Amino acid sequence: MVKDLRVNDMIRVREVRLIGADGAQLGVVPTEEARSSARQTGLDLVEVSPMARPPVCKLLDYGKYKFEQEKRIRESKKRQRLTKLKEIRMQPKIDSHDLDFKSKHIKTFLDQGNKVKVTVRFRGRELAHTEIGRAVLDRVVERTREYAVLTRSAQMEGRFMSMVLSPKSRK
Repeated sequence: MVKDLRVNDMIRVREVRLIGADGAQLGVVPTEEARSSARQTGLDLVEVSPMARPPVCKLLDYGKYKFEQEKRIRESKKRQRLTKLKEIRMQPKIDSHDLDFKSKHIKTFLDQGNKVKVTVRFRGRELAHTEIGRAVLDRVVERTREYAVLTRSAQMEGRFMSMVLSPKSRK
């Protein structure tokens, strides 16, 4: 008796819930009847939900369905905006002209829609005076205030102090 139950579990599903081409439910029908109705209408029988009891099948043109699915994926990729993280490196002993020059680069990166990681590198004894590097980063924030938002404030990472700037939203 137990052997018969196992064999019956392996037999293909005999009934499926059928959905028509227009989306109307046609009810629970035998599998062969669903296949014959697909042949009569010239459409494909596609299993939509295999885990449901009984499994759900739909009558549709499979080629057209795949084409529309790929079209939707292409459209969603067009609307995506990939943001990159650009990095600008400085030293605590930077001159005001060099800071202006680097600030212009930051502005162009932000105008392109990218985030910018501004990093100050400390060498040798400069590590004892990290407050100078923080002052440099504060000056950068001050110069980019009108078109940038501070995403991550200045933090030490080994010999580097860095912060992240994001472009302001254009509304």
